Amino acid sequence: MNAVYLKKVDGPRAVRLPDGTLLTRADLPAHDTQRWVASRKAKVVRAVLYGLLTQAEALKAYGLSDEEFHEWVRAVQAHGEEGLKTTHLQRRKRD
Repeated sequence: MNAVYLKKVDGPRAVRLPDGTLLTRADLPAHDTQRWVASRKAKVVRAVLYGLLTQAEALKAYGLSDEEFHEWVRAVQAHGEEGLKTTHLQRRKRD
């Protein structure tokens, strides 16, 4: 029988989202992510909002500023994941 080793992490390994889906640390983008598409940004926002990561952990892991992260949160709250798409952001700035 093979032994399974889990990396020690502070906090939960998974959280259940309001829609019933499970979000785990394995679902999060890689820490060296260069291309931030809307779905990746949304996962980081949900991870913080639902307690999988602290905001400080997310900022450090992904090299985000407070301002950038809060902009993502505002976009998700106002427009859902669609609000994180660059075209949507550009359209909102023009209007």
